Amino acid sequence: MDAIQRTLESQLMKRLAPQKVLLLFGARRVGKTFLVNQIVRNFSGKTMSLNGEDADTVAMLEPMSIANYRHLFQNVDLLAIDEAQHIPDIGRKLKLIVDEVPDIRVIASGSSSFDLKNQAGEPLVGRSTQFTLLPLSQQEISSVETALDTKRNLEQRLLYGTYPEVVTLDSFEQKKEYLYDIVDAYLLKDILAVDGIKNTSKMRDLLRLIAYQMGSEVSYDELGRQLGISKNTVESYLDLLQKVFVLYRLGGYSKNLRKEVTKSSKWYYVDNGIRNAVIRDFKPLSLRSDDDRGALWENYIITERMKRNHNNR
Repeated sequence: MDAIQRTLESQLMKRLAPQKVLLLFGARRVGKTFLVNQIVRNFSGKTMSLNGEDADTVAMLEPMSIANYRHLFQNVDLLAIDEAQHIPDIGRKLKLIVDEVPDIRVIASGSSSFDLKNQAGEPLVGRSTQFTLLPLSQQEISSVETALDTKRNLEQRLLYGTYPEVVTLDSFEQKKEYLYDIVDAYLLKDILAVDGIKNTSKMRDLLRLIAYQMGSEVSYDELGRQLGISKNTVESYLDLLQKVFVLYRLGGYSKNLRKEVTKSSKWYYVDNGIRNAVIRDFKPLSLRSDDDRGALWENYIITERMKRNHNNR
């Protein structure tokens, strides 16, 4: 399959401006690095690319002085920093760079939104714009497949989701193994690295319970009773799962806005494939219950709408 252009690329290119920072958030493996590299390749001025996981990058940015940053980034028109959340005090460093280096533009990406937002949010008020990159949308995939292909591939999308590499893998076994790897080695690693998450089994159990209640109104009290933890802990876990782009909360609707605040929410997975990997179930639709088929379809439709909103701002 040809490389799929991300809709967000044009939005990011439009927003690149001197003395401004673009913050790009998203789960691991959704294509942030690829997208940032595309923007760097298509940019006409002088560029510099750094990786926050590289010790040399961290050491280079450590002396937080105007003289250091002007020396490092002299004549750089676009600075791109991948995995920026790994750089200590990244928010203040980015603020100093865009305030003191003439005409520099910055794009910084990170997989843990809670981390990068917390570090970068306050120092960059008025200097940054935030974007979220999600798995591939059907609108994006349609640029490289026919309407007939889309119809034929629909069941695959409902079962295996639309992470970029999953869409390009040929065998169902490869897709499965890839999704297991994402869940076990990346998503849960991001979640469980957070201070205060001590009971990893409860977090996994919560993910499974949400997987089985997808599209249904969720009671935090009931989830707490089932898991043997407090309602407040359930809410904090769900909030964290939303921040690391595993789950998506859809609030209740009411014509009475006061009632809407207290209505129960529904929770969806940001990707169908991740949901099925969490419960280790990739059975074809023909072998699933009507309820489960309906839940997969509803989740797919909701996430496609969410991607459209994010991609088109």
